[in-house]
Amino acid sequence: MNHRSTPHDKPPRPRPRLRRVALALLAGLCAAPIFAADPAPVLNPVVVTGSRVEAESFDLPFSVDVVDMARVRAGNLGVNASEALAGIPGLVVQNRQNYAQDLQISIRGFGARSAFGVRGVKLIADGIPASNPDGQGQAATFNLDVAERIEVLRGPFSTIYGNHAGGVIQLFSRDPKGAPSLRGGALAGSWGTTRIGVGSEGEKDSVGYLLDASRFDTDGYRDHSAATREQAFAKLNFAPDADSRLTLTASGLRQHDTEDPLGLTWATYRRDPRAAEPVAETFDTRKSIDHLQGGATYERRFGDDRLQLVAYAGQRSVTQYQSIPAGPQANPRHSGGVIDFDRSFHGVGARWIGRRELGPGKLTVTAGIDVDRSEDDRQGFENFIGTTLGVKGRLRRDEMDTVTSIDPYVQTAWEQGAWQWTAGLRHSRVKFDIDDDYLANGDDSGALTFRETTPALGVVYKLSPALNFYGSAARGFETPTMTELAYSGAGGAAGFNFGLEPATSTQLELGVKAFVGDNTRLNAAMFQVRTDDELVVESSSGGRTVFKNAGTTLRRGVELALDSEFSPDWRGRLSVTRLRAIYDETFVTGSGAAAKTIADGRRLPGIPALSAYAELKWTPVDGVATALEALYRSKVYVEDTNTERAAPAHALVNLRFTAEQKSGSWTFNEMLRLDNLFDREHVASVIVGDGNGRFYEPGPERSWYAGVRASYRF
Repeated sequence: MNHRSTPHDKPPRPRPRLRRVALALLAGLCAAPIFAADPAPVLNPVVVTGSRVEAESFDLPFSVDVVDMARVRAGNLGVNASEALAGIPGLVVQNRQNYAQDLQISIRGFGARSAFGVRGVKLIADGIPASNPDGQGQAATFNLDVAERIEVLRGPFSTIYGNHAGGVIQLFSRDPKGAPSLRGGALAGSWGTTRIGVGSEGEKDSVGYLLDASRFDTDGYRDHSAATREQAFAKLNFAPDADSRLTLTASGLRQHDTEDPLGLTWATYRRDPRAAEPVAETFDTRKSIDHLQGGATYERRFGDDRLQLVAYAGQRSVTQYQSIPAGPQANPRHSGGVIDFDRSFHGVGARWIGRRELGPGKLTVTAGIDVDRSEDDRQGFENFIGTTLGVKGRLRRDEMDTVTSIDPYVQTAWEQGAWQWTAGLRHSRVKFDIDDDYLANGDDSGALTFRETTPALGVVYKLSPALNFYGSAARGFETPTMTELAYSGAGGAAGFNFGLEPATSTQLELGVKAFVGDNTRLNAAMFQVRTDDELVVESSSGGRTVFKNAGTTLRRGVELALDSEFSPDWRGRLSVTRLRAIYDETFVTGSGAAAKTIADGRRLPGIPALSAYAELKWTPVDGVATALEALYRSKVYVEDTNTERAAPAHALVNLRFTAEQKSGSWTFNEMLRLDNLFDREHVASVIVGDGNGRFYEPGPERSWYAGVRASYRF
């Protein structure tokens, strides 16, 4: 139940001599002295996402996967979360090749419509939200250099994390242990890509530290897509006594003047996939980001019970130059073509975990509360001065946008014999408050409050130690983001859209988890999600997108994941997702001549019906490995009527080589990647419902990357 109260052309780059580079580096890798062994796969990892307490993933009544970052880090660039998440069923991570707009991440179809950032999926790093209270998040803040693992939760039990519906992606940085060490590394590759990084970590007298800094530069695969990203991370661990632990973290992201190539029309894509539409150069579309945050987590044990506390605060500043022509900005209600905001955010959380014997079984109860708040000092400016375009002009918007969420919750797990029951209940209160200080076009101040209670229930039946059946069900919801609330009326000509409702969903999942022999793990799940008041694009013109609530949508799908170590030298992974996501009720968008009827049965845009990933890894000797990766995605519709040209299906094959050597206190690592080995032209992602028809974001042709890293332990 919810309640609302309102009041420069670039020269062509030469194609790399791939054969010469690959043969030279491969020969070096195979000739290197080898001493290190590849770690054995963990088929039943311990996770906390979903249950909030340590539990083996095999015994949980929902789909949750763990990415071991030690394995991922060895053969990748360490820049984008898409590198780590490629093989997770139900999860689609699309690299836009546009660092101004971040990755496009969707889980079981939730989040696919996001034109920038991540929405519909909760992002968390070391217990601190990387998503705002309104549901919008930034995966670019994830630091892959320091990550120990990433947990991905899908389906019904993700709703116990509050305002989102699709899933949870949670990163955990590693805890520094052992003698102090220093490390450094560098890589280079196609499209002017370079990355350097340094770090140090260690532990002494119950105090551990982890430090990391890196710089990434690229000219970009497409024209007008150059970017520089600088990241820093620090972590301190303290153990005041045997029963308590304190962790302090701080991180920063600096990304200035990141060029935005925008999407392409189909005609431009067919003519030159590396192009940018002329309007991107004309207005010099770009974005600058400064992000800084810090947090503290404290845990104390009281026998079998546990108290956990978290507090965080941060600052994020963004300036973005858009390609909106001067004409639409003549409308007095228009807020200009330059977005400029300073965001302060903070929050606290508290959780009590108690464990007791109850009759013939064991009961675990978790009770807690999360309080999060963000305040945006937001301004808008014209993106021209006279006839000069792509510069900050007159002020057209000035407001303070505040979002606050308060979420108490409780979870229980009861285990008795072959049965395990899990239940959760969360009550969310999300308040939007707009204080308009630019009154030349009227006062758009107002407030909006949503309240939702979301229950979840799951059960596991352990047929044998190697075979579990499970089922789960839950209610979930998604509020509009502040961006989706920003405009109303035809073409966004009016103020905030206080008439929007949250989308609410009912989710069901049935699955099986099995061990086949000693070295193979199989997970299979089928699911259904029925959503009411789905948020869709009502109109998009003049740089302003207006959203509305549609009728009912239906998502039905099947997920399969197989992980097997065939022998000490060979390991394989396979994941397949089949998803049918449709509008289950006819509705109309737009008005007058621009009105469109979206018929029952139309596919939700941005969601592939079939996606698959396979990997085969060979470790001929300890410390040397090569792997072949294959990725397939079926065609993707780009707007609600499904009449515009869909992005075609594509299959990509990647190849990677890694090596490691140890000599005394030194450890050396080398890597070589060949992405898109067969040089397939493809659309990597789409911009859903783009009003200018610029739906398509091409992926790169064949690319190579090579890197080295060294570390020294004292």
